[in-house]
Amino acid sequence: MHHHNHYYGQTHILARYCGLDDEFPPRIRGYLQHGWNVGCGWNPVHEFFDGAWRYVWSDAPRRRGHSLGRRDYHVVGAPFLYLMDLEPDLGVVPERRGTLWFLFHGWEAAGMSGKIAGNHARLIDEIKDTETEPVTISLYYTEYEQPEIRRAYEEAGFEVICFGKRGWNYEGTDREFLYKQLAAFRGFKRVAANRLSTAIFYGVAAGCVPAVYGDAMELEGDNPLFGGQSRIHRLWPDMLGKDIDLEAARAVTDDELGRAYVMPPAEMRMLFDWNHRD
Repeated sequence: MHHHNHYYGQTHILARYCGLDDEFPPRIRGYLQHGWNVGCGWNPVHEFFDGAWRYVWSDAPRRRGHSLGRRDYHVVGAPFLYLMDLEPDLGVVPERRGTLWFLFHGWEAAGMSGKIAGNHARLIDEIKDTETEPVTISLYYTEYEQPEIRRAYEEAGFEVICFGKRGWNYEGTDREFLYKQLAAFRGFKRVAANRLSTAIFYGVAAGCVPAVYGDAMELEGDNPLFGGQSRIHRLWPDMLGKDIDLEAARAVTDDELGRAYVMPPAEMRMLFDWNHRD
């Protein structure tokens, strides 16, 4: 099983959904999409074992993969949707308040951790000019552990939080990562970010009003084969801006997270070959 399958505790969530051990989940014999993706489900240079299944959240990555000559796709829906089904009351509050704001972040690969470049001061000013209720800034640990970035937002008067680590090579996986995010989303009125990202779709699914604005910033070594921000502007214009139509955002979110493809536990156990054998 590829270690990406453990990112954010996704395999653990699906194992629990299937009634299996979620502390030591069974192996998925293939590749599970771990985040919203503008391509075929993975980064352009991801290596695959021949014949391995590619389990994607929605039909769009499957179609894009097929256009590249790749096969063995199965659409399963985002694990976050299964978590919402498992935890219908987690984080629910009588009245939502404030904005949960996600900064675009770096990742764990050697030499890449936290290497984003942009104008934080200008972004802070824009957030203050835009949001009318208290703002909580979510930093991934690659930025949270950089004091100069964390302090910039704290000194601006924002609460700054970190949901933990997604894990890398089976080490450091926070199995509660998505649980903590779901609980947080359900307490906020708005979810916002400086790039269209997984968190925006999760927030909309959990009942938040979305916004995507501000300096999109740059990631050192970002692969141009993804198509960059211009491709996102072409393909997902309804998900960009400070005042996004909520009905349209919910429709796009359902498509991108694969709500129509969520399956019952028995079907998932059969698909992943998770049924017990005597």
